[in-house]
Amino acid sequence: MTAKRAADTLAGMKYARCASRTAFLTLSLLAVCAAGNPPPGNAPLGGSTARLDYPAGAFGHYLAGRFAAAQADPSTAARELARAVELDANEPALTEQAFVAALAAEQPEATALARLIPDNQIAQLVLAGEDMRAGRWDAAEKIYHALPREGLTQLLQPLLIAWAQQGSGKTDAALETLRPFAENPRFRGIFAEHAAMIADLANRRAEATRYYEMVAGGASDTNLRLAQVLASWMARNGQADLAQQLLTAVADRSPEIRIALPDLVTHLRDRPVDSVNDGVAESYVALAAALRANDQNELSLLMLHLAFRARSDFSAARLLAEEIHISEKHYALALQEVEAIPQRDPLIAMARLRRAALLAQLEHSDQAMELLQSMLTDYPDSALPDIQLGDVLRVKRRFGDAIAAYTKAIGRIDIPQKSDWGVFYNRGVAFERAGKWPLAEADLKMALQLFPGQPFVLNYLGYTWADMGRNLPEARTMIQAAAIARRNDGAVTDSLGWVMFRMGDVASAVSALERAVELEPEDPTITDHLGDVYFAAGRKLEARYEWKRALTLNPTPEDAVKIETKLTNGQPAP
Repeated sequence: MTAKRAADTLAGMKYARCASRTAFLTLSLLAVCAAGNPPPGNAPLGGSTARLDYPAGAFGHYLAGRFAAAQADPSTAARELARAVELDANEPALTEQAFVAALAAEQPEATALARLIPDNQIAQLVLAGEDMRAGRWDAAEKIYHALPREGLTQLLQPLLIAWAQQGSGKTDAALETLRPFAENPRFRGIFAEHAAMIADLANRRAEATRYYEMVAGGASDTNLRLAQVLASWMARNGQADLAQQLLTAVADRSPEIRIALPDLVTHLRDRPVDSVNDGVAESYVALAAALRANDQNELSLLMLHLAFRARSDFSAARLLAEEIHISEKHYALALQEVEAIPQRDPLIAMARLRRAALLAQLEHSDQAMELLQSMLTDYPDSALPDIQLGDVLRVKRRFGDAIAAYTKAIGRIDIPQKSDWGVFYNRGVAFERAGKWPLAEADLKMALQLFPGQPFVLNYLGYTWADMGRNLPEARTMIQAAAIARRNDGAVTDSLGWVMFRMGDVASAVSALERAVELEPEDPTITDHLGDVYFAAGRKLEARYEWKRALTLNPTPEDAVKIETKLTNGQPAP
């Protein structure tokens, strides 16, 4: 950072530039330049970023915008960068950053900024989207044709051209645009699906059926959105039972989808793409999902923001954006996404569950529990609200109440399946924390019976046995299996070191716990354990250092007392 700041000053307070602005594949770099690299955590939103003592003028607003972006505050970032552009409109790189910030904040100013950067291809997509919404189909198609067919546009460009042609009423041309791609085994699924949706929207049943059957026949693993699309077509063409079977099969793979199944069935006959702009949104989401699968989160989010401009209530896009924000630990931004999903949407049950989880993550536990209590009334047959309520109560250390919630959830499960291992695991954890080990052990063993080899269960049961000095050889075997499944998990590596320590293998324990601290340097328990094994190895000065460091990492009050006692009296070897 020091070298970067010096370079900006020597350049006469000019702005950092992003290279290769004309190349579509480098737009992820543009997103990074505009949005910075926001830190994980509960960032402030909606203009709540603290104002620092920035220089006056355009450069001050630029710095304020970059700081807001780094704090995951897109609204403030967009406002500050737009103000910087007003004061210095002759700096294209600054305009590009302001444009991307406005797009990320879903602000209408993105359109005006897009007109200032004609060489930026995301900007061109925004302008084409404006033409599409205004019914200027030929103008939009012209922009889409001008995009270079390289990199990512090989996937996106034909879809957008086809939808623009459909907007003009040229269904034959749209299907012809997609036909050679739908016949290519590499991308058949995406292009055949969009050809089917175009034919469906044009009420050309025979062609829609042919393409939908092509999609269904080539889908090895149907995701929820594809299942919605296919089930809608089946239900609207006399196959309602088959449509319900398809949705049920998808829901059976995920308890979260299961709670939404009644609403999904109620909306079976809704046409998933009811307008050309809906189809454009589907195009962007298809690309966003592909980018997400390849860990290109910044560019994936840009595609999703383009989708929102075409269809703001697109729940599939909102849920994907939420998942990306959660993966980057931007929980407040994730909460904004699920709160944008309308109450009438068939996926509202999933959105409400995720909203409750995010409220709890943001330490709004009372709001989370209030929401979950309302869901217990709205979804009496589902175990999920009680499971999630138990999770919130367990984090608040209300273990008795958590156990009661988990027990109610288990009572709603007719025959426990593999996917139900989590509720038994979580109730086992709550039992253990409440000092009821026999009940905890029974639940943890039940979780393993449902899901043999589940690494979290292996780790928890093995670690607890090791901590109690029981079943040590079996505990070590279980934790080693968990460690193979999760090689870079600091908690599992800590457990491995701890069971080695309890078995007297101090040298191996030191090595494992040093690695665990490397993986999780801010964990007080792991740091405390490293102090213990250092003491056992005769490295008493290093042990005291680790114990003192553990005290700075916010251990629980009980653990803090234990660490203070060790610092006073020393720790005996096992």
